[in-house]
Amino acid sequence: MHKSDVGNKESGKIWLRKPCPATRDGLIVNIVHTAAEYQPKSLRFLNVAFDSTGDAFIAGDHQGNIYVFDLIGNRFTLVQRTNQASTALAFNLHRKSEFLVALADYSIKCFDTVTRELVSWMSGHESSVFSISVHASGRYALTTSSDTAQLWDLDTFQRKRKLNISQSVGIQKVFFLPFSNTILSCFKDNSIFAWECDALVCKYQLPPPPVGSDLKYKVFAVTRDGRILAAGGKSNHLHLWCLETQQLFRIIQLPTKIRSIRHIEFIPDSFDAGSNQILGVLGQDGIMRFINIQNCKLLFDIGTLDEGICTSVISPNGRYITSVMENGSLNVYSVQVLTQELNKPPPPVVKVIEDLSKKTGPGQLKVRVIGGKVQRPRKAKDCKTTTRILRNMMDADLENKENDLPKGLCKKSLQTLLRGYGEYPTKYRMFIWRSLLQLPENYSAFNSLLDKGTHHAFLNIHEKYPIKSRKLLRILQRTMSALAHWSAIFGDTPYLPLLAFPFVKLFQNNQLVCFEVIATLIINWCQHWFEYFPNPPINILSMIENLLAHHDKELLQHYMNCGVTAQLYAWPLLETVFSEVLTREEWLRVFDNVFSNHPSFLLMIVVAYNICCKAPLLNCNLKDDFEYFFHHRNNLDVTVVIQEAYRLMLCTPVDIHPETMLDDFVPLTKSQYPIFNKYPKFIVDYQTQELERIRNDELEYLKERQAVHEMEAEVKRQKDEDEVWYQKQELLREAENKRRDILLEEEKKLIEQRDRLLAVKRDLKLKEIQLLNASRKRFLWNQLDQREMELRRLDDEIHRKQLAKNEEVATQEMKEDLNNYRRKIDLEERRFHKAVERNECQSLKTHKLVEETLANAEQACIDTDWQIQVLLKRQLDEAERKEHYEEIAKLLRNNRARELDALNALKELEIKKGKEDEENSLQSSHSVAALCDRIRRKCFNSDTDDDQHSQDEHFERLQELKAKSPLKFVSSAVLPEGHLNYIPGIDPETHFSLDRKREELEKKEHELMSEIRRLRYKHAQQARQRYHIPPSRQPCDTDLLIT
Repeated sequence: MHKSDVGNKESGKIWLRKPCPATRDGLIVNIVHTAAEYQPKSLRFLNVAFDSTGDAFIAGDHQGNIYVFDLIGNRFTLVQRTNQASTALAFNLHRKSEFLVALADYSIKCFDTVTRELVSWMSGHESSVFSISVHASGRYALTTSSDTAQLWDLDTFQRKRKLNISQSVGIQKVFFLPFSNTILSCFKDNSIFAWECDALVCKYQLPPPPVGSDLKYKVFAVTRDGRILAAGGKSNHLHLWCLETQQLFRIIQLPTKIRSIRHIEFIPDSFDAGSNQILGVLGQDGIMRFINIQNCKLLFDIGTLDEGICTSVISPNGRYITSVMENGSLNVYSVQVLTQELNKPPPPVVKVIEDLSKKTGPGQLKVRVIGGKVQRPRKAKDCKTTTRILRNMMDADLENKENDLPKGLCKKSLQTLLRGYGEYPTKYRMFIWRSLLQLPENYSAFNSLLDKGTHHAFLNIHEKYPIKSRKLLRILQRTMSALAHWSAIFGDTPYLPLLAFPFVKLFQNNQLVCFEVIATLIINWCQHWFEYFPNPPINILSMIENLLAHHDKELLQHYMNCGVTAQLYAWPLLETVFSEVLTREEWLRVFDNVFSNHPSFLLMIVVAYNICCKAPLLNCNLKDDFEYFFHHRNNLDVTVVIQEAYRLMLCTPVDIHPETMLDDFVPLTKSQYPIFNKYPKFIVDYQTQELERIRNDELEYLKERQAVHEMEAEVKRQKDEDEVWYQKQELLREAENKRRDILLEEEKKLIEQRDRLLAVKRDLKLKEIQLLNASRKRFLWNQLDQREMELRRLDDEIHRKQLAKNEEVATQEMKEDLNNYRRKIDLEERRFHKAVERNECQSLKTHKLVEETLANAEQACIDTDWQIQVLLKRQLDEAERKEHYEEIAKLLRNNRARELDALNALKELEIKKGKEDEENSLQSSHSVAALCDRIRRKCFNSDTDDDQHSQDEHFERLQELKAKSPLKFVSSAVLPEGHLNYIPGIDPETHFSLDRKREELEKKEHELMSEIRRLRYKHAQQARQRYHIPPSRQPCDTDLLIT
């Protein structure tokens, strides 16, 4: 790698020694700009742009220094100092020495690289210009900023048009399509429009990307033929659009390490007819990868992670790539070196199977070609010595120079290959043809011819040649117009479209190559064709007739007998270059041989075609048959025709050989095309003048006819307008009458509606009054009802308070009774304790009996308290219960009668006890009896179930007392106090001893208590069933039984 420092020099050499780029990276030179001592260490390059030839480029740094680098001349020159950073550059203008530069102050300036002067200063942008696109002719330029795009005329440096957009939708890029008048505008919302450059009419809009795709377009690139648009953005996907069908036809996914795309550009190729296949993609990692968009293969890459690339520009000829690196330097790469592995030639078709020169003597030399039909026989031992003729060294040099072709090819080797296979490989045919014809590829000269527009001679070419494909017709029209602008005679040559059509169809994707192939064909293989214009080339036809007379007199005599001349059997083949009588493959094979030989070989093909078709031609006698034969395809092997042409080239005498009359091959000159004036100029000028006069007369006639038509149209229009005006007036009158009638009817209807409205209002007023009366009455009744309800509520409140007061009084009375009862109990307890204290010395049984009696008394007090609480809750039910007390009293009287019998029996038994215990026993019995009487009086008011259970418990407690105490006492049933006083025969003061006949008394008492218990349980069940007392209350009521 060679490194070049621009430094402070204004000019100098780029490299001192011609660099040899390595195959690994293809880097030719690295250019840096080291500043002076008082400035920063190095200056960064920002922008690069190539000229139209692709051999020189300009570069600008961030201080406004602009350099021109000539890679062919190995020179760099400082052409301008703008003192401010450049944002965009363009170097492919119509005047080759001028360039455009967009500066940081939003202005665009045009400078001359030779005089270094300011040519023009353009302003109008309000933000930084980041793109400059120049038309293929170099006469127009598009400058793009984030908010607008402007079209400039570079001849006058005036603004022609301005594209304004809303702030919500920004511009991504606006540029010209290559070799086209179409402008492509791309916006930030992924919308893409195509505009006609002249009229600025929208031609089409590309559809939006597919649903689900989140790719936002930021960078764009178009192939040289303007057919494919590549778009990318912040993703690893590339979208390829076909601009002819306006459809998205391919999505390419790049490696996952590429997250966003910063720049894309196609590599031009001289042999792909403008349909570029290699696309360079610069990712966010600073590496530019080149892929084939057809097979999606990664071919090579430039840049590294350490030395990343900011942006890259590829030369129009596809030879160089100039990259602005992240460190501010410039790297120039060789595309030929980078694609060296891709452009390797195919393997040889001829190879040596075995070399026997060392094994055998010189007389046994044997040569064999694989796949060939002809083998050279081995020499005999007695053969003569081979004689060689030594040619002059100068002749040898001339021959070698003639055989040397561009791109490293050899014409002699190609001819040998062609003789062996009969045709060139299809894959390399276009490449070989361009090398054989040595096409200069003068882009600028060809663009200047195209810029002249369509020639007037071919404006209506579609009427004479109705070609189905509009694209092919348009390319044919452009090519014919370019030829007519190149030389005036081609605008008046009637057979030129027939001659050029097969080449136009073959090279329809590359119009430049098509034009140069046709021009080379006219200059070399169409020599002397236009000397007898407008007649056919009689001299060329005479050569063909002489050749036919020498090689086949019989066929020529037959032509003479039938009155057929060379204009009928030779000129149709020449003016259509065999396209009418041969198929595409046959035609290509023929012109493989035509372009590989002397220009006279085309005439030999014509003679060979006649000779090979001799049999059917001898059977033709009419001119129409001959004319049909030479304008239609025939069953003929083109290989035989080519071999016959080669035989004629070798066997034709020198005096009639066309090679001596026609010049050798001369290629087109570079930069500019040669002048073609080998035709009778006075005839062409006269015809041109006559055509111009006729055209002017026709234009005047057309103008007059147009004026007459306009006058007639104006009169007719005026008449129609008057008729329309009268019709409108009549319609207005009719409409006025109709509207007057309508207004009268509407007034009548309005009066009727007013009457109906008044009636409706009266009805509504009456209804409203009635509703008000009804509402007032309803309100009064409602007030009355509310007052009555209030009175009832007050009555209820008074009644409720009165009941509460009565209940409170009853409760107070019950509390007083309870207090009196408790005072009596306390008095009796004190008396009883005194008696007990006096009898402490008595027996243990008497002491236990006293304790039991006290416990029973306490229990009776507790039960009495609980009963009082229950009575308070059941005061509301007392009225119902009083009705059933009498029935319960009857049952109790029956039980009392039986108890009296039992008491009498016990009395008799106890009287017999000893008088010594009489005093103590009587006191104890008197206390117990008094306690039982008080409990009976309190419990008499309880319900029947409570009395039964309490009586059972009292009987059980009495039995226990009798078993424990030595003093036996009588326990009576639980009865109210009133009923107990009525029992006859019982004296409270009577006492008897319980020690006598203890066993008999206990037995009888047990039987009696069992019977009483059974009867009470039976009566309690009957009373419960009669008054529906729930059984859940039974356990609570049993606690009321007191012994």
